[in-house]
Amino acid sequence: MGQENGRDEERPVHRVLIDPFRLCRYQVTNADWAEFRPIDFDDPGKPVTSVSWFDSVAYCEWLSAQWAMPVRLPTEAEWEFAARGGLEQRLFPWGDDPVTSRANYAGRWQTGPERVGETLPNGYGLFDMCENVHEWCSDWYDPRYYDYSPAENPRGPETGTRRASRGGAWRHHIKIARCAARSSIPPEFRYADYGFRVTANI
Repeated sequence: MGQENGRDEERPVHRVLIDPFRLCRYQVTNADWAEFRPIDFDDPGKPVTSVSWFDSVAYCEWLSAQWAMPVRLPTEAEWEFAARGGLEQRLFPWGDDPVTSRANYAGRWQTGPERVGETLPNGYGLFDMCENVHEWCSDWYDPRYYDYSPAENPRGPETGTRRASRGGAWRHHIKIARCAARSSIPPEFRYADYGFRVTANI
C-alpha cells in the first residue's frame, strides 16, 4: 500500500495481507439504489451520487438481507488492492501511463459522471476504479494511519471525524486518481461526486 513519492498520507509504502474478498465490478448505480430507496435520476446506468456514508451503510444492510449474505463497504486496504488489478506499485489501474493517455480523456465527464462500465476494466475485471465518482470506504480516516496500521487486515482507526474514500471523480481538474491516493470527508456529507461499491467476504 501507499506511494513513496506521493502525498504525506500515502507514506510509508508497506506490505499488507488481507483475507480474500469479493468486490462488485461496478459502482452502485441509480437503478440499483432505486430498488432500495426511490430517487429522481437522469440515467439508471450512472452511479448513484449524493449519498452519505450512512446512506451507503444502510444500503449494504438492506442488500445483505436481499442477497442473504453479509455485504459491506470495502476497507481502504481492500479497495487499493482491487484498484491495482495485480499491478503492484503502479500509479494507475492500467500502469504508469498518464491519465491523458486514456481514450477520449479530454472529452469525458463534461457535466457529471458517466454510465458505469463504459471503459476497459482493470486486471481483476473491475470497472471505473480510480475514476467517475469517489467511493466511500468503511474506515475512519487518519492521515498518519500508515505509521501504526497492522500488517494484516487493516480496518482503519477505532474512531475519527471523517470517513475514508478512494478514487477520482468527475468534478476534479484531474479526474482519475492514483491507486494510492487517499481522501476523506465527514460521514454525513452528501456530494454530487461521491458514490460507492459493495464488497463481501469469501
